[in-house]
Parts: sequence; C-alpha cells; structure tokens
Amino acid sequence: MKTNIISFIFLAISFIFTPYIMAKEINIYSHRQPFLINPFLELFTQETGIKTNVVYSKKGLAQRLKAEGENSPADIILTVDIGRLYVYDDLDLLLPIESKKLINNIPSYLRSPDNSWFGLSKRARVIVVDNEKIKDGEITTLEDLADSKWKGQICSRPGSHVYNRGIMASVLAEYGKEKAEEWARNLVSNFAKRPQGNDRAQVKAIYEGECSIAIINNYYYGKLKFSEDPEQRKWVENVRLIFPNQAEGDRGAHVNISGAGVAKYSKNKKEAIALLEFLTSEKAQKLYGEINFEYPVNPKVSPSEELQNWGEFREDNLPIIKIAELAPEAQKIIDRVGW
Repeated sequence: MKTNIISFIFLAISFIFTPYIMAKEINIYSHRQPFLINPFLELFTQETGIKTNVVYSKKGLAQRLKAEGENSPADIILTVDIGRLYVYDDLDLLLPIESKKLINNIPSYLRSPDNSWFGLSKRARVIVVDNEKIKDGEITTLEDLADSKWKGQICSRPGSHVYNRGIMASVLAEYGKEKAEEWARNLVSNFAKRPQGNDRAQVKAIYEGECSIAIINNYYYGKLKFSEDPEQRKWVENVRLIFPNQAEGDRGAHVNISGAGVAKYSKNKKEAIALLEFLTSEKAQKLYGEINFEYPVNPKVSPSEELQNWGEFREDNLPIIKIAELAPEAQKIIDRVGW
C-alpha cells in the first residue's frame, strides 16, 4: 500500500512538471542556412538549457506553417529580407509579443508596428567596383548607376530577387513611381549582360572583366574575402565597396534585415521569446559581425573590427516595413524595364 502511494505521488509530480520539462525545447522553421545560425543556437542552449530543433528550407515554409495551423510544432520563424518576413505577417502566422528587452534592443524602424516580427541583423546593399577602372568619387549614389557613361559596365543578379526588389522599393519610396521607373530603365540600359547568378557571381564577373560595377549585399564581400576557396579570395582583391548616398542631406545606404518572429500557435512562447531576446543581446549581436559580416541592430553594439575596417556609413532610416509594402509595385517596375 505504501509503495502504491509513493508511486502515485511520483506520477502526480511527473504529470505536473512534464509540460515545463518539455518546454525546454523549441522548434525553429528557418530560411537561414544551418551553418549560419548554429553558432548562435549552440550558445543559446549553453546559456539557457533550452534545446533547439531546426527545420531548414529555402522555400515553402510559410505555406507549410499555414497548412499546419494550430497543429504546427513551430515556435520561431527565422528568415532573411523583410519581403520574406512580411509574407508570414501577411498570412497572419506570427504572434505579436510584449518584450521590453526587444523594444530596447531594436530601433522601431527595424521591427513591425505591432511587434510581431523583429530585425536581428542588418545587411547593407552596396556598390562594388573595379579599383582600376572606377576612380574614387566617380560613383557615390545609386542614382549614378543610371548615368549613360556606365553603359555596358554594370552586372546584376535578376531584379526579381528579393534583395534587388528591396533596393527598387527603396528608390520607389524616395522618388515615386515615375522617377523610380526612369532610374530602373536607365540602370538596365547600362547592363553588361543579362542579369543572372547570385551576388558572388557579380563579383566574379568583375574579376573576369565582364563588367566593372555591381550591386551586392555587404556580407558577400566578407564571405569571399575569407573564403576557404583561394579562387574566390582572388575575386575581391581588386574591388572596393562603396556605401551609396552618404552626402549630407542624402538618405543614406539602403539596408535590409535578417529577422524573426514567434509562430502564432507556438506551444513554447516563453522560450521562443527568450531566443529572440538572446539574439538581440550584445553577445549575440557581436557574433553577427564576426561570423556573418552583418551589422548589429542593437545600437549599443559596435560593428565587428572587420566591418569597421570597411568604413563607417550612414543608413537609410526608412521604416523597413515600407520596403515590404512597396515590394509589389517595385516588382511591377522591375518587370516593365526588363531587369
């Protein structure tokens, strides 16, 4: 009888505390490649004891989450570019949350108005040029790329890619439809070849003499510079970065974000919020620069030493949500001009 009572007590305790034990594990749907986020997640687990499970895919995660509905195991969504993050928001798949840490760590223009998604790192869309062919001061703005003097000298990945759609949206926000389309049409007329490849391919094209100017995300420069492939390291030896629109009174360089949100039907909301707070902490924010060559969103954290060596720059403080809202119109312009 005594043994049965003790067994019952242990069973009752187990039943009461099992949800809390199980909650020490969160599930992440990620558009970011595992090798880019694993160092952060490993450190998070070391500090909190919360295990992370990651489902990685380039495409289809939003549709999967929508189909799963309330039965979804997802707790966190990690992705890159405001356009992709906005898809989840538009499908009502993210949960607005309250967190003083996140509000203090992330400027308002880098998070959603209702705090359903948050920027975790910044990536500047910059101009990269051949050092020998392009003199200092010849190109200082995005607008300069539309000058006919650069005809046949510009390489680009397809305009339909979210990175270029974002920069098109930033020009649209600045100038309106008519002038933005004129800029895009003139830009396209200066292309050296049909838009193709990724940002790395644009740097390679400069190295191979196909063009002398391209637009890339800043972190690709770092990835190539420190690549394990010696051939890729050669691609950046004779190019330099230009942070556009830096003159006093100008809008600054366009930046986009990597970001995250808590899944609407997360079963582990507290732990999910803890991960977001950790990713915006000073320790994690420093890692973004050291590992991924991305800029911190937390204003209390300085860029990594390597990023600082590339020079200071002023960014466009346009609310990042505007880029997402203008993306459909930006895509229409891209289609019309044949980018």
